[in-house]
Amino acid sequence: MTRWPNTALLLSVFVPLAGCEPQGGYDQASYEQLEAANRQLQADNAALHSQLTEQAQLNMYTVAADLLFPPGAFDITPRGQAALNDILARLRGLKNSKIVVYGYTDDERIGGASLKKQGITTNMDLSSKRADVVVNYLRDHGVNPNILSAKGRGDTHPVASNSTPEGRARNRRIEIVVEGPGT
Repeated sequence: MTRWPNTALLLSVFVPLAGCEPQGGYDQASYEQLEAANRQLQADNAALHSQLTEQAQLNMYTVAADLLFPPGAFDITPRGQAALNDILARLRGLKNSKIVVYGYTDDERIGGASLKKQGITTNMDLSSKRADVVVNYLRDHGVNPNILSAKGRGDTHPVASNSTPEGRARNRRIEIVVEGPGT
């Protein structure tokens, strides 16, 4: 997660400098550096506000793939069905939104002959198949199929380091993202 500086504190220091002439202790170069820093902080603040506005319009549900699927597979487990059922109630009535199901994996190589026989040879294949299976489950349980889509992202966009078992487990996930007004 990106850590933003405390822009309110920084702006309280730099904003009063706007429109001021250099005074004792500041030479023109120092003053110009402070002005440039002030402009950058104002731009950063505007970008942060834009991101926060976008996030407010975005509902996201993240479910651990280890809960949804058996290891190295894509059939939804009973516990996974229960987790999806908890989310279903919030998704069924949506009409003016778009629901995108993103599948993610860790960076471990795909193993198992059974997956390979089914055409699953890469993490991208597995994440795509898992996202498709979740979309089908949501559709079969009353979510409007016209607003559903699936996207596999494989081992891209990790949320934790793949160097530990815990990190790899966090990276194996399904994200259900509601884009738009949520109505």
